[in-house]
Amino acid sequence: MNDATLSVRDLHAEPGTKARGTVRADLGTLTADIPLTLVNGSRPGPRVVITAGVHGGEFTPIDAVARLASLLEPGEVRGQVIICPVANPNAVYQGRLNVSPADGVNINRVFPGDPAGGPTERLAAWLFTHLVDGADVYIDLHCGGIDQVLRDFVGYRLTGDPDLDKATAELAGSFGIEDVILGLKADGGNSHAAAARRGISAVLVEVGQLGQRDGATARRRVDGLFRALRHLGVLDPDDSAPAPIREWVWSAGATAEATGLWYPEFSFDADVIGEVAEGDVLGRIIDPADGTEHTVHAPAGGRIFYGMHGLTVAPGTELAALAVPWDPDTAARPDTLRTPGTGAGSDEAGPRT
Repeated sequence: MNDATLSVRDLHAEPGTKARGTVRADLGTLTADIPLTLVNGSRPGPRVVITAGVHGGEFTPIDAVARLASLLEPGEVRGQVIICPVANPNAVYQGRLNVSPADGVNINRVFPGDPAGGPTERLAAWLFTHLVDGADVYIDLHCGGIDQVLRDFVGYRLTGDPDLDKATAELAGSFGIEDVILGLKADGGNSHAAAARRGISAVLVEVGQLGQRDGATARRRVDGLFRALRHLGVLDPDDSAPAPIREWVWSAGATAEATGLWYPEFSFDADVIGEVAEGDVLGRIIDPADGTEHTVHAPAGGRIFYGMHGLTVAPGTELAALAVPWDPDTAARPDTLRTPGTGAGSDEAGPRT
């Protein structure tokens, strides 16, 4: 019998109940109202934290998590589930970008945050202090933003702890998503890497692209979350067989070296994902003033999991992120793999090798 009250600041759920509301986070120069659903099961089990809305312009994860919050019933739950559909309200409601309009900072580069830092660093620290640090499992949902095409994948970090890495690998394979991308180190400032460093089984789930909001994708994401919760023992198991997975590691990322108009030349759709060799042309950046072309080549071979769809780019914009199949028996050493840049397909999935 679970007899523990689930509390986040002044929002409380007694065993066997569900509570919904907002909790105010003090960010120094401003505040943020964080929406939460607390589902406190009547039976003991793990504590699972699920977030969406870490970035603006990523609508399907928010839709899916809001649907999950309505569907999940405490009488069916073992343990406790904390659901946060909008983890970064400034970016979601005002910016609709990866960076917050409060200070121009991408929160998924500064976890676990700094309670004495700027607004975004304080928000990251608040989320860890009040949500993530008490979790056994952390699931952070993302998708390709309004200017990004993306192939669905689950990402997680290797920590060197055999038990933790095994549990996280099994969790990553439970969502029904074919492609799983490993980060070979648990470094960097994104949410699931910071959680992994604290001994929490943590994954990033990327489903959807171009910031699209469609019910079919949201329902598919909810189905994946239910599969994961059944795998974790939070919900009763069913008879479905685990879906086959393919494991990858990041090989490289291409970034813009000029300001201009981006014209990709790789194939990227639901059925054909670009396979490129080192040196292949990925696209061209055209200077709108004089027509000068800057050709962008693949810095390494691999499959493109993330690509820039937006027309206008500036130096440092990530244009594509590539991964190669992972075979732990024959894999290259971590220090031989090239690191992509800072877009959704790279840093969030955890290469930083």
